[in-house]
Amino acid sequence: MSADCIVNSALEDTGFSYTLSLIQGKYKMSVLYTLTEFKVVRFNELRRYIKTISFKTLSSTLKELEADQLIHREEYPQIPPKVEYSLTKRGETLIPVLDAMCTWGEQNRI
Repeated sequence: MSADCIVNSALEDTGFSYTLSLIQGKYKMSVLYTLTEFKVVRFNELRRYIKTISFKTLSSTLKELEADQLIHREEYPQIPPKVEYSLTKRGETLIPVLDAMCTWGEQNRI
């Protein structure tokens, strides 16, 4: 990263800050990785994969990721309602960043 990125602007106006705003939160990265692994996932499947997440937290996390255009929500008009989630093309471009963070964490775990 160049020093100009931080020196010539406020940190909150940098790409770093924007990227962090998209992935910050306890479960956002877990949801993104789950969708990377399983491609299309229903709400209750996500809850089973991410064992410690509550219904309310998962619901709000999914809404935030959808608002940021990182995931796609597909609702099928049937009874009972069926809703599936998947990564958008934009969301897929974020996965290498998360992979790099994972690699760094594995190499520097104490």
